[in-house]
Amino acid sequence: MSESSSYQPPKVWTWQQPSGGQFANINRPIAGPTHDKALPIGQHPLQLYSLATPNGVKVTIMLEELLALGVSEAEYDAWLIRIQEGDQFSSGFVDVNPNSKIPALVDHSGDTPTKVFESGNILLYLAEKFGQLLPQDHAGKTETMNWLFWQMGSAPYLGGGFGHFYAYAPEKFEYPINRFTMETKRQLDVLNRNLANRNYIAGDDYTIADIAIWPWYGALVLGRLYDAAEFLSVDEYCHVMRWAKAIDQRPAVIRGRKVNRTWGEDAEQVAERHDASDLD
Repeated sequence: MSESSSYQPPKVWTWQQPSGGQFANINRPIAGPTHDKALPIGQHPLQLYSLATPNGVKVTIMLEELLALGVSEAEYDAWLIRIQEGDQFSSGFVDVNPNSKIPALVDHSGDTPTKVFESGNILLYLAEKFGQLLPQDHAGKTETMNWLFWQMGSAPYLGGGFGHFYAYAPEKFEYPINRFTMETKRQLDVLNRNLANRNYIAGDDYTIADIAIWPWYGALVLGRLYDAAEFLSVDEYCHVMRWAKAIDQRPAVIRGRKVNRTWGEDAEQVAERHDASDLD
């Protein structure tokens, strides 16, 4: 069965408020700050401004993995950005990320601060800065980057497409749910085929490709994203499930998932992280 609609797009689109949906209050067709507010700065060179969404979790897992590898210079402050309250539209945040999306990172270790935004770029920046979790040989690095870019290009279909229409849209419509479900399952099949003969996404070693993909697709098959595991028949993707469960047990992943989290069980919530002991 399909829906009929009387809607016809106008010749010129105009912004109508409210637009509906869970995130309607923060969606707008213009960029730039809505209010003046400086970002806080803690004691560590690395200052992260984020929320424990899948994109935010990528970076906190990365930082915790670096610390687990003994990279003491990866100590960081993680400040909570409440996107539902519009913190990402402050003048301070927009100065770091003009796109007003979490996560955003500022590295104060040099003569002048380095501003880094887009979660995949933050992973790459940290991997190159510390020489970890990214192969040094050209072929290995290229394969890792293949999958990092795959994630950055694919996740909007999972999040803004499937997640929006399945979980967040004010009304359920069959066509967009079917369209984005089909694409999400195709992506899971891509991963499943890739992992059939590999321990990790880019080969035998754990890399930033795994760190980028797991918070989206790992969380999805583990039943933590959109409450959609049964709907998507995730058990069909046995290799993805094996990979997701293995990464889920990594101590740095367990720690990183908690940072900037303000929902779920109390034991999983660490709104801000300024010292390793905050996670203990």
